[in-house]
Amino acid sequence: MTEVIIVRDEDEAGGIYARCVGDLIARRPDCVLGLATGSSPLAAYRALAALVRERGLDVSRVRGFALDEYVGLDPGHPQSYRSTIDRTVVRPLGLDPALVHVPDGDPAGVRDAGRRYDEAIGRAGGVDVQILGVGTDGHIGFNEPGSSLGSGTRLKTLAERTRIDNARFFDGDVDRVPTHCITQGIGTILRARHLVLLAFGEGKAEAVAESVEGGVSSFCPASALQLHPHATVIVDEAAASRLRNRDYYRYAYAHKPAWQGI
Repeated sequence: MTEVIIVRDEDEAGGIYARCVGDLIARRPDCVLGLATGSSPLAAYRALAALVRERGLDVSRVRGFALDEYVGLDPGHPQSYRSTIDRTVVRPLGLDPALVHVPDGDPAGVRDAGRRYDEAIGRAGGVDVQILGVGTDGHIGFNEPGSSLGSGTRLKTLAERTRIDNARFFDGDVDRVPTHCITQGIGTILRARHLVLLAFGEGKAEAVAESVEGGVSSFCPASALQLHPHATVIVDEAAASRLRNRDYYRYAYAHKPAWQGI
């Protein structure tokens, strides 16, 4: 069963993620982090940056792989995921930019970019902890409903709903949001050793319920987390509001042995 942790707010969720990753860095200074963009991971990144400073952790060898990138958007554009990861993760944590990778969204090489990216993850030894958000339609990364649960990194066409949701990052203009992306596939994501999905707010409640308690289906890509041996879903009360077993999730977490971590 996917572990579900219900928290007060994003800051509490961020603290849980930060302690998990901070302990990993202390054990394995060359660990591999899977990185996501969007609003859901921001508190987690802030908490991890604070913990790195507090503990004096050596992050010089930490490696990272982003989930996705827009196709045809200049890497220097402020809303490219290269720029976003640099702004929200690399600089605040003090990571070596040369060790943090983002899929290549150059249209000239996009046909082969997915295969090359999956091979790079493999050469790094695989992702240790992959942070995820979830879309209102259940997508993770840019794996829209209907995506193969065994898919690798590849070119995808963004759903109109996703482009509308992401227009807030482009001054509200949906016409400026690229139509295509390159994204890690569900199969690629499931190869990470630990998945941590964060979701907040009532708008994510239906997607969370379908992901955690619904049937496993390509039409709710995040439901694939049910197939993973070590998946953690951290949600606030609003996002947990449609979960049938939320009282059990609270009880189980309250009685979890401290040595298990998450």
